[in-house]
Amino acid sequence: MIPALDKLATALLASVSVASVVFGLAAQSTLSNFVAGMSLIFYRPFRLGDKLQISAPTGVETGIVEDVSLGYTVLKTFDNRRVIMSNSSISSATMINLSARELRTMAIITISIGYDSDIDKARALILEIASGMSTIEEVVGCPVTNLGASSVDFSLRVWCADSGVAAGVTNDVLEAVKKRFDAAGIEIPYAYQNIVVKEVPAALLQEKEAKAA
Repeated sequence: MIPALDKLATALLASVSVASVVFGLAAQSTLSNFVAGMSLIFYRPFRLGDKLQISAPTGVETGIVEDVSLGYTVLKTFDNRRVIMSNSSISSATMINLSARELRTMAIITISIGYDSDIDKARALILEIASGMSTIEEVVGCPVTNLGASSVDFSLRVWCADSGVAAGVTNDVLEAVKKRFDAAGIEIPYAYQNIVVKEVPAALLQEKEAKAA
């Protein structure tokens, strides 16, 4: 109704529109984290105290959920670090909940022997070691799962109380197996190559004959 203020009102409305767009773009990640946080709280794929395994920029991280806010989720690792991930990234990532239903975890340990070693003897030693460990609740089996380029691979499968115990059992079993295999003369192979020489150059043969003479 006031002609002098008409252009000013139009300019103010345009400025507000531009400011709204700029603010919206700047707050996009914050709003995304907020919505993702609401989704995590509503669907509850994990809770405080759960042990998660996730992919982070530093690699695969395993930790206890210490805090879940509307913006970020905090994991406490076994070495007392804090992995802080935005809710938008953690909600779109594939995670493994190691304690959501049952704490009991199966440890699957790969153990290799050479082709010249006795399979039955090696398996008996592995099962004897596993059966004698108090941290192992149940020994499932130890089948041959692969015939590699330079090794025969066993897969020892045992039940443990939780994932933390399973990690320790893996280390203990590997060390015990190495000591027992060394004592029993069972080879733990390493990668090597066989070089086949189909034809020896004449110059090398002459040099060998000259040295022999």
